[in-house]
Amino acid sequence: MPILAAQEQNAVAHWASGPDLAVLAEVFDEAITIAIMQRQLGPALRASITAQCAAQPWQLAWRGPADATLEQALIRSMPAPQQAAELIADVRLLAEAVACLFDVDAVGIRMRLLDGAMCPRFHCDNLPVRLVTTYSGPGSEWLPEQALDRAGLGKPEPGKPEVVRDAGAIRQLAEGDVCFLKGSGWVGNEDRGIVHRSPAVVAGQKRLMLTIDPQF
Repeated sequence: MPILAAQEQNAVAHWASGPDLAVLAEVFDEAITIAIMQRQLGPALRASITAQCAAQPWQLAWRGPADATLEQALIRSMPAPQQAAELIADVRLLAEAVACLFDVDAVGIRMRLLDGAMCPRFHCDNLPVRLVTTYSGPGSEWLPEQALDRAGLGKPEPGKPEVVRDAGAIRQLAEGDVCFLKGSGWVGNEDRGIVHRSPAVVAGQKRLMLTIDPQF
């Protein structure tokens, strides 16, 4: 058995995954730093997504309640608004889930169509928690705790160790998966923020991603 696999068996898993929305609540478990809802996107939602990806890169940054005002902001930003209903409904559902789970009145939303990696270096976010999903293209990559050296995080410097101890241990979210990333801003998780990065995007490939931050 590879050394890393043996280490993972002997370590307390800090991730949770499953096919239902309820798995996202596992992020409240002290041990969990990433909770993943695995899902397959339906044909109607895929068609709506494809229509929004047929444009040049675009983005939306918005803050407010998870209600009709969010839908209106999305309609104004979508390059193909006539075909956006299914995608907008999904974004609102996820925004409502974030607002409910964290008992907040507002969420911060960023939606981007990218043609390159946004954060290509492994890092952890200095915020409490963030929902991430990739609607089209490769999903975000993350590292199990046993596979990284936190001394290597941050700005590259001479003599600094590599963050990744085993490249074969890198894990990747699938297209459509929804996850909560627990950052170093979560009380009690200051030294355990999940380490992740944007995936490589090949020439001609686009990536449509959504992030939602509860506004505490």
